[in-house]
Amino acid sequence: MNDIISKINPFSSIPKHQIAQQIVNFGLIVATALMIWKGLMIFSGSESPIVVVLSGSMIPAFYRGDLLYLNMEDGPFRVGEIVVFKIEGKEIPIVHRILQIHEKEDGLYDIRTKGDNNNVDDVGLYSPGQRWLSRDHIIGRAKGFLPSVGMVTIVMHDYPQLKFFLVFVLAVFVLSTRE
Repeated sequence: MNDIISKINPFSSIPKHQIAQQIVNFGLIVATALMIWKGLMIFSGSESPIVVVLSGSMIPAFYRGDLLYLNMEDGPFRVGEIVVFKIEGKEIPIVHRILQIHEKEDGLYDIRTKGDNNNVDDVGLYSPGQRWLSRDHIIGRAKGFLPSVGMVTIVMHDYPQLKFFLVFVLAVFVLSTRE
C-alpha cells in the first residue's frame, strides 16, 4: 500500500526540511520578481513601466501583443509622441499617439490622442463629458518595445484557467525538484 502511495504522491519520499526549503525558494523567486518590478517603477517614474498592446489601434507602429517599456520623464509632451493613459472608471490602459496639445493660461496643458489605425480621435473613449486628457491621466511615454512578447499575457488573460494551471505546474515543479 505504501508503494502505491509513494508512486501517486511525489512528495512522500522527500524529507520535510527539503520541502520547506523549496517553499522558501519559491517565495524568494516571487519576492525577487516583485523587487524587480518596483525597481522598474522607480527607474522609469511610471506606475506601470511595462504594458502590453491589447488591440490593433496602433498598427503599423505597434501590433497586438507587443510589449512596451514606458518612462514618465519630466518635460513637455509633444504632438506625435506615443503615450499610455488611463481613463477614470476603466482598468485597461490605452496606447495612442498625441494628436493635439492645448496649453492653458496657467501653464498646464490638455492632450488629445488618437490611435494610428483609428479614423477618429479618442474623445469617444474618454469619460462622459471629458474632451481632453491631463497629465494625471498619462502613465508613461513609450520608449521601447519587444514585438509579440506580450501575447503570453493576452492568452493568459483570455483563458484564466491556463494561468492557474501554469502556476500550479510551476509550483509542483519547484516543490518536487530535488537539489
